[in-house]
Amino acid sequence: MCLNDNDREEYGELSMALRIYNTLSGEKEEFVPIEEGEVKMYVCGPTVYDSSHIGHARSVVFFDVVYRYLKGLGLDVTYARNFTDIDDKIINRAEQLGVSAKAVAEKYMDEFHRDMDALHVKRPDLAPKATEHVDDIIALIQRLIEKEKAYVVDGDVYFRVTSFNGYGKLSGRKLEDMEAGARIDVDDRKENPFDFALWKSQKPGEPAWECPWGMGRPGWHIECSAMSSNLFGETIDIHGGGKDLIFPHHENEIAQSEAAFDAPFVKYWMHNGFVNINAEKMSKSLGNTTMIKDVLKAYHPEAVRLFLLANHYRSPIDYNEQAMKEAAGNLDKLYALLRRVSDEFGNLSILRLQSYNNKFGKLFREFCAGIEDDFNTARGTAALFEALRATNRAIDEMTDENAFESKIEIDTQVVDIFKMASILGILHENPYDYFDAKKEKAGVDEARVEALIQERNDVRKAKNFQRADEIREELTAMGVAIEDGAGGTTWKMME
Repeated sequence: MCLNDNDREEYGELSMALRIYNTLSGEKEEFVPIEEGEVKMYVCGPTVYDSSHIGHARSVVFFDVVYRYLKGLGLDVTYARNFTDIDDKIINRAEQLGVSAKAVAEKYMDEFHRDMDALHVKRPDLAPKATEHVDDIIALIQRLIEKEKAYVVDGDVYFRVTSFNGYGKLSGRKLEDMEAGARIDVDDRKENPFDFALWKSQKPGEPAWECPWGMGRPGWHIECSAMSSNLFGETIDIHGGGKDLIFPHHENEIAQSEAAFDAPFVKYWMHNGFVNINAEKMSKSLGNTTMIKDVLKAYHPEAVRLFLLANHYRSPIDYNEQAMKEAAGNLDKLYALLRRVSDEFGNLSILRLQSYNNKFGKLFREFCAGIEDDFNTARGTAALFEALRATNRAIDEMTDENAFESKIEIDTQVVDIFKMASILGILHENPYDYFDAKKEKAGVDEARVEALIQERNDVRKAKNFQRADEIREELTAMGVAIEDGAGGTTWKMME
């Protein structure tokens, strides 16, 4: 998909501007890149000390959709998502396992890539690691010290929050209010309890780098400011992550970046909501942290994407068995439609190729109307399933008399569905392979199922309804759902 000015003029419904809710202003704003036609996007990635959980997946999958859509608009997008590969948590895990911090970080970076590849997440253009940018971090800290925005104490370096007048503008917190209600550990070496570490002096056995203040390692907040400025310059278009990063992480990034360069750090701040588990907050203390690798053992990765995109990104979403079954069932319906179209017309490959051109049907325009309203994937997926129903209805209503017109309508609708799917990151598989894999996973003998269905049809004709019910129960026990229709009896695997 690529929308240029001519496309927008021709397809009026797409002439609306993309609007993004900016956490900084608290309002939806029209998206206007800093440099025409170019977008610089930086999203905070994981601290790699453990397996990634479903909350990580929500953030990564959502910003993958942002990336796909912006590129689809014809914008030259450079997307960076970092790895924090040196941190207290990584060091502690390394001590527990008796290995190096580097070994821990590499293990979980590799696992993260496997999880995200399985979820059909596009790799970002840039994937910087904190340890690869230590020189940039040191240079930025030195700049802050020289501007008297930071100070050194016993080899540690702290940012002086009172030196930055805008501190708290992202989170809406006022420093004086935070100080009045502070419940934090007191460090007498700090000028202010809310001064935060830019550099940490080396402790015995810890990884360390040489710097003007002695051996040590970066603090967490400084790394993103340093990597972003090194890769993109002083100001970027979009910075994102989970809502938990608004304070203190992103607040501190603003303070140190803008204090260093006297320029706005980010134009649009985007933050996704949390994932709850069975209506409870996901946390290690509750023992309900749900890892992506475990979710993928139970559910198809595209069903996981549909679940994660079913709600607006700023709203919370609840991970539970019912929600996942619904997402899996919806994915089945989409692939069942593709199989039906292929059975009827046999041209899915051509239709998929046609989805990359610049022509847009009504259904796709409705999808884009949702996405351009602050990336409302809930509206977008609703449009997708309306397209599903419309296409099935068009096939049902096709006759010999209207076959030509119906075929054109159906082709247009399926092309629109592929366009939507390309943005949502789904429908990568051949529909026959998709259902064959479901049958194989369930261990179902397809020939046995077909034989039972044929027997059921025979006994129903003979009005032996007791045996017909017994066969239905046997199929149900096998995990097979059957449906009687005008075209005969069809079956699929239950979720």
